[in-house]
Amino acid sequence: MKKIIFTLLLFCSTCTMLAQTYVYNGNSNFTNDIICTVEDGKVYNGDSNFRLDIIVNVQNSKIYKGNFNFIKDIIATVKDGKVYRKNSFFQGDILFNIQNGMIYRGNSISSFDVIARIEDGKVYKGRSNFRGDILFNFDGELTLEEFVAVWFVVHQ
Repeated sequence: MKKIIFTLLLFCSTCTMLAQTYVYNGNSNFTNDIICTVEDGKVYNGDSNFRLDIIVNVQNSKIYKGNFNFIKDIIATVKDGKVYRKNSFFQGDILFNIQNGMIYRGNSISSFDVIARIEDGKVYKGRSNFRGDILFNFDGELTLEEFVAVWFVVHQ
């Protein structure tokens, strides 16, 4: 009986650990370099998953400040890979767009407007692929909206 309970506890804790994605500074993967933790559309400060440590949260393709979901707390809206300012869908309010692992300035897809490159959980500055140009990295899966939320947290 003890073995069954221990196995169930181990399985549940493993599932919980797999649900979290950690975001690290640069190319590091040390606990001290965790910028934020992402779980279920919420981005927590550091290695926390405490409700009061929520920096931003994602709901229905909108990114909100803190744990709020009021229209005044919308930071950005994501639609078709384009990230719009606040609650807007106007062409002039596109902050950046993400296509094929590249982040472009505004609505551009020009190689001259590359802000960052995403590859294998690492986000490189510009078009670089050098280890020294890694802005941050993450150790799990992120939805597009969660990635944008992390981008805003890292670039505060």
